[in-house]
Amino acid sequence: MSEDRKRKVLQAIIKHFIETAEPVGSNTILISYRFHVSPATIRNDMMSLEDEGYIYQPHTSAGRVPTDKGYRLFVDEIADYKKARVEAMKTLQVIQKEYKAEKVREILYDAVSLLAQATNCASFATTPDNPRTFFLGLSNVLRQPEFSSNTVRACEVIEVLEKSDNFLKTLNSLEITDSVRTFIGDENILPQIQSCSIIVSKYNKDGFDGFIGLLGPKRMDYAYNIVLIEEIKKLLER
Repeated sequence: MSEDRKRKVLQAIIKHFIETAEPVGSNTILISYRFHVSPATIRNDMMSLEDEGYIYQPHTSAGRVPTDKGYRLFVDEIADYKKARVEAMKTLQVIQKEYKAEKVREILYDAVSLLAQATNCASFATTPDNPRTFFLGLSNVLRQPEFSSNTVRACEVIEVLEKSDNFLKTLNSLEITDSVRTFIGDENILPQIQSCSIIVSKYNKDGFDGFIGLLGPKRMDYAYNIVLIEEIKKLLER
């Protein structure tokens, strides 16, 4: 009887049990792990492993599960730590990226909230990793005379903001850099928001980048709003 094969059978049993929490039968081992031997050979190996105390049968006619002794042998001598390290590092990289993206989203939300509170405009930002645009303070815009007295114009602005993909495409099509840019009235590509001005800049935070800015009536305090975005961007990026 091959000791090397027995170890591989034990390894297969433990791997399958870890993944499924179900007792493992000889046919499962033979088919799933592609042993090029007869079913009887696998059964004999499993009987030997059971006699040696590495696996046991929890129920009559059920498969086998590892014992503590079987886990100990696996941990000390059988486990493929090189492969496990590669898999663990990949998982950690994904989790770390998601964690960083979530933290950037939280900071962005705070930044956009500050902008909305400090102005009579709608503030916005594009989120990292899964780009979309979110807005706060839309009511600031709708309360302005230009829109409260013109429901059609107000609806056009709301429609654009609701279709955030189109707004994001518009931002991507404009020449926006790390410096704060201002787009006044018909300088905006979308006709529906040519009654507005946009003040926007690119941000970069922990390897993620996007846009942060304001949308409001053309009758806005440009200097004040530009300085606000410059300062909020500093807070965001530091």
